[in-house]
Amino acid sequence: MKGVLVLEDGTVFHGESCGKPGQTGGEVVFSTAMTGYQEVFTDPSFAGQIVALTYPLVGNYGISACYQEAARAAARGIIIKEEAVDISGGAKVKRLSQFLEENDLVGIKGVDTRTLTKHLRTHGTMRGIISTLETPVDVLVQMARELPLISEQKLTEQVSTADRYILPGSWPTVAVLDLGVKSNSIRTLSKLGCTVVVLPAYSTPGDIMAVEPDGLFISNGPGDPKSIPQVTETVRSLLGCLPMMGICMGHQILALALGADTYKMKFGHRGGNQPVKDLATGRVYITSQNHGFSIRPESLPHDTVVTHINLNDGTIEGIKHKHLPLFSVQFHPEGAPGPRDTTNLFIDFMRNMSLQGGGHCA
Repeated sequence: MKGVLVLEDGTVFHGESCGKPGQTGGEVVFSTAMTGYQEVFTDPSFAGQIVALTYPLVGNYGISACYQEAARAAARGIIIKEEAVDISGGAKVKRLSQFLEENDLVGIKGVDTRTLTKHLRTHGTMRGIISTLETPVDVLVQMARELPLISEQKLTEQVSTADRYILPGSWPTVAVLDLGVKSNSIRTLSKLGCTVVVLPAYSTPGDIMAVEPDGLFISNGPGDPKSIPQVTETVRSLLGCLPMMGICMGHQILALALGADTYKMKFGHRGGNQPVKDLATGRVYITSQNHGFSIRPESLPHDTVVTHINLNDGTIEGIKHKHLPLFSVQFHPEGAPGPRDTTNLFIDFMRNMSLQGGGHCA
């Protein structure tokens, strides 16, 4: 079955259908990860987006349950160059096409994804439509132009847990504010011995403190951090009450809570090969990232320090407070997919909780 990808600027890419036949629309972005396609498709941060993979062959090691970052795929659609015919992994491994159909994902293959990526890098991310229907291209272009912008969508409520749940452990108790948390973040905290209490994104300060946490972990998530001001206010009200660690959108939310500002990037960072420099040690880490928004450097308050920068474009990759036990990073220290060079940051979070000795507001 033939398929077509149409961008809002009128650019058209032809290919073949993969996954569920039909039509889907969203912000078209690209990921440069060479492996981890299943983690990419199930990362809740991709909600509202159609993701193109720059690596030319996808599906060669199949689909396995252990690589899920959420119960279902979060992306609106996928764009790939070539789907692997022969897969490794044994009888329990599913084919990519089966996974896409089970997750109601519309996709297109046979697209020159590197040409598409160059187009998006030059002109910026834009809205698009994948269609396997017999809809005229000019109609699809108009439909793409009428899609809501990513900043206009309430995506957090689509991916956050509806109810609180607990993964029992010992000390410490970590409250996870779920803005679209990846499974590997929770697994990492659990492996460190934490009792992990995962809370809905719109939990109140009272809801969070009621679980008697030793620290607050603010997760990754999709969309514009300014679209969820209630979450920013919740975090702001808890500043100084307990140690905090934020990643990805959690990093942006923490910055907003401290009084900084954020902006939409031209095409963002998505992949497993982003070089980040630790300004305290001079060490460079290769990191996993998935975001389209960043902190405005000039907006940071005087009591906040930049700890990490991106070596490709100089954007802020980490901050910490001069006096309060809180920090955040733009990248994903838990990996999945990608390198785990920075998992030591979870140890830093544990250290802050140990020094604080439990959550309490002055």
